[in-house]
Amino acid sequence: MGHVPAVPTEEGANVWLVLPTYNEASNLEPVVAAAREHLRQPRRILIVDDSSPDGTGEIAERLAASHQDVSVLHRPRKEGLGPAYIAGFREALAGGADLVVQMDADFSHDPTDLPRLLAGARDADLVLGSRYVPGGAVEDWGPLRRFISRGGCAYARTMLGVDVHDLTGGFKVLRREVLEAIDLASISAFGYAFQVETSYRAIRAGFRVLEVPIVFRDRRVGQSKMTKGIVFEAAWRVPAMRLSTWGGGAPSQSGR
Repeated sequence: MGHVPAVPTEEGANVWLVLPTYNEASNLEPVVAAAREHLRQPRRILIVDDSSPDGTGEIAERLAASHQDVSVLHRPRKEGLGPAYIAGFREALAGGADLVVQMDADFSHDPTDLPRLLAGARDADLVLGSRYVPGGAVEDWGPLRRFISRGGCAYARTMLGVDVHDLTGGFKVLRREVLEAIDLASISAFGYAFQVETSYRAIRAGFRVLEVPIVFRDRRVGQSKMTKGIVFEAAWRVPAMRLSTWGGGAPSQSGR
């Protein structure tokens, strides 16, 4: 049985967008402007910066000083995507968020898709911006990157036994009930594995999942944060996730 959303999404829900950044000085200002254009009120945009050496943190401070709906969480060092998101999620929950959106700050995720993902939360607890359902796509990637991404999603889906096509994607809307239920303190994954683990825990807990098609584009400027270590982490953590729940019954399936 899926959880019943307790907060109306179309009106009145407090929406927090969490933007983790590391060396995004060229992207931050335009992506915040685009997010503010497409996110309805009440809203807050939380920039989580891991002490970027390129001045991203200073730009974030300037944006926060100029806009009441923008705030900054400075972290002392680069620790990876997962820890940055967890810190942002905690801040959002403490700030009274009803819905928490996670999105890349490099325009890989199109801010114009924000209203569609939030609309999906009317009937779901976790909304995934999906590249691999009908209507979804990836642009600007070479064959190797496409193979790694598709192969990683298929691997995670098969190993975990869940009916979700894009487990490694990072464009999501989560109800606060999901974040409160999945035990953020025990998540230690960093890259793809973090995205897989948060979604898998939500499915295991019986929350309803909806995949909304998106077109993913390569970052506009700057360098990709993808590393071999991130790929290898996902390769061993995914079966570890399944083993940790072995014997607990089949995971609840998502709705699409």
